Amino acid sequence: MDSHTLPDAPDQRHPWLEKIGFKTGRQFGGFLTVVASGQLIYSGFEAFKAVFYNVLLKALHLTNAQLGIIFSLIGIAVFFYIPGGWFNNRFSVKSILIVSLTIRFLTMLIVIFGNPNFTVMRIIATIWGLVDAVFWPAILNGVDMLSDPGHKGLSYGLLESLRRTLEMIMNLALVAVMSAVSGIAVFKGGMFVYNLLILPLIICIIKLVPNNGIAADEKQAQKDKSMDALRGLGKVLLMPKLWLAAITACTIYWSYINVVYTVPYLQAVFHIKQTYASLFGVLNTGAVGVIACLISGMLADYVFHSTSKMIFSSMLLTLLAIIGVLILPKTQKMLWPTMILLLIFSFTMFLAKGIFMAPISEADVPKKYTGAAMSLGSFMGYVPDLFAYGINGAIIDANRPVAAYTKIFTIGAVVTLIGIVTAGIMMANNWQKDKERHLAAKAARKQAYKK
Repeated sequence: MDSHTLPDAPDQRHPWLEKIGFKTGRQFGGFLTVVASGQLIYSGFEAFKAVFYNVLLKALHLTNAQLGIIFSLIGIAVFFYIPGGWFNNRFSVKSILIVSLTIRFLTMLIVIFGNPNFTVMRIIATIWGLVDAVFWPAILNGVDMLSDPGHKGLSYGLLESLRRTLEMIMNLALVAVMSAVSGIAVFKGGMFVYNLLILPLIICIIKLVPNNGIAADEKQAQKDKSMDALRGLGKVLLMPKLWLAAITACTIYWSYINVVYTVPYLQAVFHIKQTYASLFGVLNTGAVGVIACLISGMLADYVFHSTSKMIFSSMLLTLLAIIGVLILPKTQKMLWPTMILLLIFSFTMFLAKGIFMAPISEADVPKKYTGAAMSLGSFMGYVPDLFAYGINGAIIDANRPVAAYTKIFTIGAVVTLIGIVTAGIMMANNWQKDKERHLAAKAARKQAYKK
């Protein structure tokens, strides 16, 4: 067997990879490296807040209020996504990922071994927030760069599904270890091991992720590159199609936030036990999310042949599920029907969220300015984090359970309806383009089967 027939040759074309939109093993390896980067940077800290919240408090010697401030400081990224668009235009995905992961690796060592006080933790959290403003759009840009135009839905669906799967596996692994040997030292050991994974990941980025955009243009002077990046940011901010996709992403994420409230809704209105509530939460936000995000990409590419059609359909089903929850009587007899509707709500919502950034990559943005487009999409997509939780919390505090959650789900229904309208407009605008993309992808798949 010569080297050209080896199945693991990085630049060899593989028919089975071409069927899902990757021409070579190197391209697919680069894609998986970008996806892993998008999760591992958070695996040693942010990913612990749901499962190991109390352990984090003890390990860092923080109060609930202080840890809340830490996560709020990390969340400042949303304010800097648009300015961060210049960096994502000017520098390559490869360089941004390497620098961001290196900063996270070094600062995590301080968190794990330096016993930092609250002031130092605030400084580190601020650094993480600023880095994330550039890092996360670079992840989205990398997914766009390393995926085929006819398989954007599948690529973004894989991003969400694989990240959720990786988080679930890593958290379960640490839970298993700590159930056998508990203690803060063991927990910090887990943080350290997960932090060490960044080092081989950086090596993979160097080997598998290509340079792209303005940074890859060797003929352009450095000063011209900086001005070109700035012009690109201005151009992107004036594109109506891009704003339409960004507004749709905003409505999807706002509706997705309401999935978090399905468990407290069952506890407050139907008074289910904590054990059952926890199990429902794992199923509703964990397993359902992994499955739905993977399926959404496949449906978008192989059934609907359009991400906007897929989003429109899934949000329509989401709206019907929310209306069903609102209409059902709030009695014990209706507990199981309500749980079924909430699972449907979660599933259809994750179908939309799995590909909610994909339409941004299909908004006719010049390739070298895709980084800025993803920055705008990230800002609009995640801006509900700034106010949605606060609005919902205020409603719960000011009303009795049934009235509170009726208002929360009603707001969710209105937001979802707005998303249906914007997705419908995108669907109408992209009709001919989606048809041409589908025919091109179909021809490529036929070619791959012949090989």
